[in-house]
Amino acid sequence: MPNKTSPSILPSIQSPELLRSLSMDALRDLAAEMRTAICEQVSRSGGHLAPNLGVVELSIAMHRVFDFAHDRLLFDVGHQCYPHKLLTGRYPLLSKLRQRDGMAGFPEPRESHYDLFSVGHAGTAISTAVGMARGDTLNGEGYSEANPNGRRVVSIIGDASIVNGVAMEGLNNAGTLKRQFLVILNDNGMSIAKPQGAMAAYFDRVRLSQTYGEFRKAAKELSKHMPGGKALADVYHRLGEMSKSFVSEDNWFEHFGLVTVGPVDGHDLPSLIDILNEAKHFDRPMVLHVKTIKGKGYKFAEGDSTTFHSPSPFSVVNDDGEELVSEGCRVELKKSARSFTSAFGDILGDLMTRDPKVVACTAAMPDGTGVSKVMNRFPDRVFDTGICESHALDMMAGLAKTGWKPFFAVYSTFLQRAFDQCFQEASLQGLPVRLCLDRAGFVGGDGAVHHGFCDIALLATLPKACLMAAMDEPSLRAAVEFMANFEDGLSAVRYPRDSVSGMFAGEACPPFALGKARALVKHADPQVALLGYGTSVIDAGEAAKELAAEGIHADLYDARFAKPVDIDLVASLVARGVPIVTIEDHSIRGGFGACVLEACNERGIDTRHITRLAMPDGWVYQGERKEQLAEVGLDAAAIAAKVREIVAKATSGSERSRAMPLA
Repeated sequence: MPNKTSPSILPSIQSPELLRSLSMDALRDLAAEMRTAICEQVSRSGGHLAPNLGVVELSIAMHRVFDFAHDRLLFDVGHQCYPHKLLTGRYPLLSKLRQRDGMAGFPEPRESHYDLFSVGHAGTAISTAVGMARGDTLNGEGYSEANPNGRRVVSIIGDASIVNGVAMEGLNNAGTLKRQFLVILNDNGMSIAKPQGAMAAYFDRVRLSQTYGEFRKAAKELSKHMPGGKALADVYHRLGEMSKSFVSEDNWFEHFGLVTVGPVDGHDLPSLIDILNEAKHFDRPMVLHVKTIKGKGYKFAEGDSTTFHSPSPFSVVNDDGEELVSEGCRVELKKSARSFTSAFGDILGDLMTRDPKVVACTAAMPDGTGVSKVMNRFPDRVFDTGICESHALDMMAGLAKTGWKPFFAVYSTFLQRAFDQCFQEASLQGLPVRLCLDRAGFVGGDGAVHHGFCDIALLATLPKACLMAAMDEPSLRAAVEFMANFEDGLSAVRYPRDSVSGMFAGEACPPFALGKARALVKHADPQVALLGYGTSVIDAGEAAKELAAEGIHADLYDARFAKPVDIDLVASLVARGVPIVTIEDHSIRGGFGACVLEACNERGIDTRHITRLAMPDGWVYQGERKEQLAEVGLDAAAIAAKVREIVAKATSGSERSRAMPLA
């Protein structure tokens, strides 16, 4: 890391307007200041490091050339937006990156009018940009030769999200536009992990084989080799000599009707600015292929851009452990307690060792889901599809159809992209596809774009689906073992982005039995029963301890299943007059508590004394996970407070009943 110095240009930027008055040397100084500021902050708070270091010059060039207070800028995925935010006046928010009152880690319209969408999923930028381009044209506000002051549209897509199916659909439609439309492909040779598939191989071939001279030759010969030679004439007319040299022959994007320029050096500021100045006047859809280095400027991030894609806080130290900031020193990620992700990777590895029919898959998240722990051990049985959740789920269905036991490890928020495949190719066919849903519930600093809040609501609609949650590592292991032998249909287990708890580590964890809860704390005369789902059991356990010290007897159950619900347990508690509180880290709409109420309705069970605690019907933004739980009343203190309220109400009701004279 470079030595820490106080930035001189960055704090003065309140809008991109200042960029247009800076010299090229000053812009380079600004780029260095931005990299230092981003790296220093991410080292303290965690966040997306390597993707943002790679787009510093590109972000400066875009904001120098375009006026995105007027023009449209759409981000894909969005985790490469830190430089954009610094250039749009948000440097004061950087010190609280990913905290509630600081800078969000993704584009956030609540933060600035320069951010058009809250976005954290891949593949969306081109399609939303096409929509805005059409909308501006219909409003008479789109850029054209006849309306030179109209709005231009730019979408930036990178980290291999171009392979996403929605991006393909967007490209297909973008080619029909008859106006300015620029897609900037940030090609850094990486996604979150090593990119997968034929598209990645194609870009590797382009980067390695096509020299500057070949591009010049291709530009001259292009009209002889493809239909629409008029497009080439327009390129020569609209673009300068430099850009003509980069027009690519036999480019994949040409088949979508988009003229393609590049690849160009994404760290050469003068060239980027010149090319963008020419491209902004081109009045038909274009792809600008920009080659960048993920982690640019820091050898440790460039050399291991997967680890430093979104690292936890880290420090740079010398051999004596002294914290420094010099580039030649050792980088150490700050260690945290054992995570569910790490536990799952070990559990999956053990299962695959014992059962040769188990196969596993991830969609570009081998580290984020723990699947990286088994990729090298079982290279023929572990697959990374890239950012293609829909394809991954269908592929798992195909494997199930041929007799294998597929486990798809995916973030809860990204499972939404494959729900149609869960329905059509898995559940409808009765195939035992197994879903391991990491990042379920609140995710902390990534905020609303990544919360896993609707997996139960979606999957519970599927006939014969079996839905589970893990409260700790032993229960996660037991759930995975159960899934390995569950053949009746789709199954899923959810667990959060959090550390595993040792609260019940001293107790044997019984195997999962379909639709049966596990009793953890029982009293002869309980005043309330807490039915926790997933890690909410741990928070409920803390509350039960607090209540016990006050003389309040609270039974505690690990519900384990949202479908099928342990309705016999619920019926027994209701029959005994024990109030029930369901607790979950999922939306109150369609979650575990809703499943309990529905099951009661089917049995004709009185639900008046069932209270649901869950994520509210509203958006919760970035911050620490424990803060988010406290904010919505799902931490131990809030659970205990709700129980006191229920017990007090029940007690006063009993006293009133005893005081009433008999008829």
